[in-house]
Formats: sequence, structure tokens, C-alpha cells
Amino acid sequence: MFHRLGEKFDELRQMDEEFEGDLSEESNLKRAERRKEDRVVRKIVYILTIGILIVAGILAISGYNYVSAGLKPLDKNDKKLVQVEVPSGSSNRQIGDILEDGDVIRDGMVFNFYTKFKNLTNFQAGYYQFSPNMTLDQISKELQQGGSAEPLDDASKLTVPEGYDVDKIASLVAKKTDFKKEDFIKVMKDDKFFDQLKTQYPDLLTDAGNAKDVRYRLEGYLFPATYNVHKNRSLEDLVTQMVDTTNQVLTPYYNQIKEKGLTVQEVMTLASLVEKEGVTQSDRKKIAQVFFNRIDAQMALQSDISILYALGEHKEVVTIKDTEVDSPYNLYTNTGYGPGPFDNPSQEAILAVLDPTENDYIYFVADISTGKVYYAKTYEEHMELVEKYVNKEK
Repeated sequence: MFHRLGEKFDELRQMDEEFEGDLSEESNLKRAERRKEDRVVRKIVYILTIGILIVAGILAISGYNYVSAGLKPLDKNDKKLVQVEVPSGSSNRQIGDILEDGDVIRDGMVFNFYTKFKNLTNFQAGYYQFSPNMTLDQISKELQQGGSAEPLDDASKLTVPEGYDVDKIASLVAKKTDFKKEDFIKVMKDDKFFDQLKTQYPDLLTDAGNAKDVRYRLEGYLFPATYNVHKNRSLEDLVTQMVDTTNQVLTPYYNQIKEKGLTVQEVMTLASLVEKEGVTQSDRKKIAQVFFNRIDAQMALQSDISILYALGEHKEVVTIKDTEVDSPYNLYTNTGYGPGPFDNPSQEAILAVLDPTENDYIYFVADISTGKVYYAKTYEEHMELVEKYVNKEK
């Protein structure tokens, strides 16, 4: 009997194991199916996450590019003036829309955000003339200074050509405005006014303030551009506009100037020579390097532009006697850069000095009939070029 009971228990145990085996197999199948589903879900979540990140990245980059584009001038090469009217009580957003509609800036909303971020307020109503090559900062400063109560015409504009010196600008101001030439020169010689500007633009004017024997400390810093001349503004306001524009142009390059071991005064001085010596940007970059080569060799720059400035007159031919004029601006008898700039150079001339074309030339001369510039490494080569391209008509 005990033997039969044992057999019965063994039979029941076997049935139980078979049942558990069936359950285990079914459970394993379910777990395997759940793991498969989990993998699918995780893959979907992963794909969705990556997709969301990609879309967010694209949107962020697009937004950044959009804002960056909106902060830049609409067209840096377009100097055409556009007249706009800012009604009394206009908000920054409304002014931005007016400027966008007038094709002065790229985006009115970006202008609004920019002025809010910079905490720019007190924009004045009136008529303004802006150009698409102006920065948002330049436009904002114009708006803070105030516009004209009446629509502006051509007589309200003052265009300073590239390469004009202080005396020429003074004559132009007297011709185009109600200001007198002597009043403009007086502002140029006003040390107190210069010190105010130096405090406002230390990176730009500190070197000019330290220079010795300069004729006008602001020579070279009155940027050639078109300016609005309003009846309710002073000469100091006009000059400040010119200096501010120069600062706007140079701001991206202050670190580069320091890295090159140059001062702002030296850069502007060479640029003022390059402005007059070269016509094409290619020649300006080569000529800038020639000047650096001569400075490195401790040779005088021997630029006729310096002689004309020292003489204080404008003439076609510089004589040997002219090159002996007693002046710190005479770069035939004095080595180095001289006291300071000889005129007010363009941005292209400034960039030529900051990024010259490497060469080992020491001399250059221009064909008087074609304007083409020829370069030489030795004095003998130079004199051959002079005879061929300068003295050929004599």
C-alpha cells in the first residue's frame, strides 16, 4: 500500500511539473513579447526625441541666423538715403515697422528687441534720412538726437568724400550748411571737446590723444559718409556723428590691431596714405605691405601725400624742394609713421592696412596715364619704372 501511495505521489508531482512547465513556457512567451514591445516603444521614443532635437536645433539655428541678419545693415554697399517720418508718440515697435517698410532695416521686430535689450529710449519724432548701410546702433543714435520738423531735401545732406582732410571737410561744411569754415576748424582745435570725445570713444581716440605735433587730433577720424545736417544741431553734434561712424567701423578690429602690435593712430595714418596712393583694393593691399616693409627696414615712407599735407596745399607735381619742407609730417625726411593721419580714409583703405598682401617690394610707382601701379625690390628697378611710366611724357 505504501508502495502504491508513493507511485501516486510521483504521478501527481510529474503532472504538477508538466503543468508548471506549460505555465513557464507561456510566461516566457509573454515576457519575450513584452520585451519586444518595450524595444519597439524605446525605439519610437528615441526616434521622436532625436527628431524633436533636430527640429529644435534647426529652429534655433534659423532663429539665430534670422536675428543675426536683422542686426546687420540691410545692404552695407547701399548709401542711398531714404527719408522716413517718425510720428510723435511712436513706440519702438512702430518705429521698427516704419524703418522696415522704408527698406532701411531688415526686420522691425528685431529692431524692437535690439532697442529693448540695449535699453535705448527717448527716440524723437520728426523726419529722418537713413541709408540701408547704417547699423541699428547708428540709426538709434540718430533717433535719439532728433529729426527735422520739416521734410528734408538734398540741402540737408552732407556727403564727405573718401580721402578728404579736415580743411577740405571744413570748406564742404561751409558750402553745404549755415556753418562757417573757421567755426569748423575751431571745433577741430578744441581740446576740451576732443577730451569729451576721447572719454566717449576711448578705444578709438586714446592713441590720437597721446600723439605729438599733430595738426588736428581728429584728422583721420571723421569718417567719409553721408550725414544729415539739422538746423537744431550744433557743429559738435555733426562732428560727433562722424567720429561715432569711425568707431562703428573700427569696433570689430580693435583686438586685431592690438594683436598686430599696432596703435589705432598708426593704422589710420597708413590708411590715409593708402587711400590716396592706391585706386584698386588689390593695389591698396600691396602698397600697405610696401609701407610696412619700409618701416621694418627703418626707411622713410617717402609718400608725396605727406609732403602735400605738410605744405598745406594741393598740387599735381611734388618737387625736390618740396620734399625738404620742415615739418613733422614730411615722411621724406622723417622715418616712421609721422604724427598722425593725412586725411580721412575709407573702410577699404583701413582693411587694406589690417590685411595687406604679403610681398617683399620696397618701391612702387603709378603710370600717370593709366593709373596702373608697378612695384620694385631695388632702387635701380624703381628708377627704370619711373623713366618708363612717369617721365615718358616729359
